[in-house]
Amino acid sequence: MAMGRFKHGFLKVLQRTLNPLTLRAARRGGGPFALIRHTGRKSGKVFETPVILARAPEGFVAELTYGPEVNWYRNIVAAGRATVVWKGREYEVDGIEPFETGAGRRAFGPPASWLLKLLRRHEFRLLHEARPGSNPGGGAASGSSAAGGAASGSDNGGPAASGSMP
Repeated sequence: MAMGRFKHGFLKVLQRTLNPLTLRAARRGGGPFALIRHTGRKSGKVFETPVILARAPEGFVAELTYGPEVNWYRNIVAAGRATVVWKGREYEVDGIEPFETGAGRRAFGPPASWLLKLLRRHEFRLLHEARPGSNPGGGAASGSSAAGGAASGSDNGGPAASGSMP
């Protein structure tokens, strides 16, 4: 399913305005922002996308605010790997998979979980943290049925998509 013209335009505006600010915050390790470093599935370029993630025992939980069409998500699904920079520290991710809605909301803790419920957010993904001795890039990157749509032709980072500002 192709992304609507309005949604595509809105995401481009965010990418040029909000992302530079959130990128700086994520790189400093302050505030609620994390950084996802991923490789473009078409260009092979490395992109950094600011997101809000919740820590989980298995890795990190992302809420797909803009749906599964965003490029950072599609790039991780294609590559099966990424790097998360969270609170100034790097973590290797060796897969991404659907995460149950209730558990996804709870991972963010109150009051964020209450807001996610109020907003009826239901698409969560687990970014599985690679453990020592695991095979990075060899993990399962599940596209799930929700991730089937194609969006824009670019493979850039897209806007601050996960749990970030609407």
